[in-house]
Amino acid sequence: MIIAFVVGGVFATGPLLHAATATRDWIGSELGWLYVLATTFFLVLAVYLMLSRFGRIRLGPDDARPEFGTLAWFAMLFTTGMGIGLVFWGVSEPIHHLTWPRNADFLVPEGEAPPAEAADEALALSFFHWSFHPWAIYIALGLSLSYFAFRKGLPLRPASALYPLLGDRAFGWPGNLVDVLAVFGTLFGLATSLGLGTLQINGGLDYVFGVPVNQHVQAAIIVVITGTALLSVLAGIDKGIRRLSVINLWLAFLLLIVVFLFGPKLWMISTMTTAAGEYLTALIPLSLSFPSPLADPQAARWTTTWSIFYWGWWISWAPFVGVFLARISYGRTIREFVVGALFAPVIVSILWFGVFGGSGLFYELFEGGGLSDLPEEQRAFRLIDVMFTFSPVFGDAIALLLILVVTIFFITSSDSGSLVVDTLTNGGDLHPVRAQRAFWAISEGAVTLVLLVLGGSDALAALQAASVVTGLPFAVILLFMLWGLGRALAEEPQHGQTGPTDRDRATAPRPREE
Repeated sequence: MIIAFVVGGVFATGPLLHAATATRDWIGSELGWLYVLATTFFLVLAVYLMLSRFGRIRLGPDDARPEFGTLAWFAMLFTTGMGIGLVFWGVSEPIHHLTWPRNADFLVPEGEAPPAEAADEALALSFFHWSFHPWAIYIALGLSLSYFAFRKGLPLRPASALYPLLGDRAFGWPGNLVDVLAVFGTLFGLATSLGLGTLQINGGLDYVFGVPVNQHVQAAIIVVITGTALLSVLAGIDKGIRRLSVINLWLAFLLLIVVFLFGPKLWMISTMTTAAGEYLTALIPLSLSFPSPLADPQAARWTTTWSIFYWGWWISWAPFVGVFLARISYGRTIREFVVGALFAPVIVSILWFGVFGGSGLFYELFEGGGLSDLPEEQRAFRLIDVMFTFSPVFGDAIALLLILVVTIFFITSSDSGSLVVDTLTNGGDLHPVRAQRAFWAISEGAVTLVLLVLGGSDALAALQAASVVTGLPFAVILLFMLWGLGRALAEEPQHGQTGPTDRDRATAPRPREE
């Protein structure tokens, strides 16, 4: 199935792109309400579980303690959950919203510049797409899997969350079908993301060293980074992903501080806080907004193009991030899980978009930055170019730091994706053999290489659209998973003192590697 899709992506790019895009657009216009209601439900449920008595329940036996420290745990979940996407869209998305505002008050005649007030809304809409909702989707799957795997002793696979509803049939063909969908979404979603990361790295190398932007350079980038990811995979989670994630978290923080110090600080602070206020004030209306094309065609088109697309994209990524998040969360309480995987990443996302997106909006509005005329992968480097005109050498150093951050995000995404696919194809085994880990790491790089080099950007666009389409069945599957989680939690002792049964204690795995 994977090989057939890759061959189709390369040799039938046009028809595949048309079919996938048409299906995605139809889902957005006809079934977008399902995405809207499902993602809002995931968010409400996550907050409820955090505040309720269930928040005290541990993901494992009552005497279990976290496998990883808080900083390492957060670094891994953040680099996996956002990673390349945050860097890729941090400057670009607010620019998109600035030039195509959702609010009719800010619709600008062609050829005229948008008003400064549009920047607040553009940033608030970026917050909406990258803050509470995506992480609530990841929590829905990650919490369900970690609960059933570590507290109930079931395999770490999506089918386990359906056990309260299906019994042993969850590990028959229905569960296998769910796992296949999870593998599909993980592998092709990663290939798309890694392809975008490759384009951005190539753009950065062109900016700093004048390296040409072409398929040969991009192929070399994929080969080198896949080889590095392979070494990380073979080193294991503790020595590989954990260390790289912590290093990259500090490097990304350094990049954030430097851009803030040399950027339009007063503007960034003002726009960030105002946009955050707009986002939080409008959170409920935005969460439930799906305007009718008959009543408001402009708003409906924006919602379908952006919000519905993002919800489908995040849901299609839920198996990848959710399984990995579950894998690293042994021993944490449900309350710790939700706080760490919902509120902490939201703060970082707001800071990141506030600094990078805010700077991009400033230079576009007041300095003639020309960001809106560039491809997405070049906008962050153009921002650095404009910001550091007083010192080109220093600007090159910051661009190199940005390339390094994207590269390590690339490696950790490939590494964690290999672990997830390997776990899923091994029936939930927490300790797959190294050879199979290596096989999936190489496969991800190969899929990215074939699609990007032979199929071009249209193949990646087709793959992205197709991955989003997989979000529709998985949205329904996630709802059933949460139903199963709710039934299991209802059987927990009222005060959480007796914990799992003796059988659960005996079978609940300890994931620490040798």
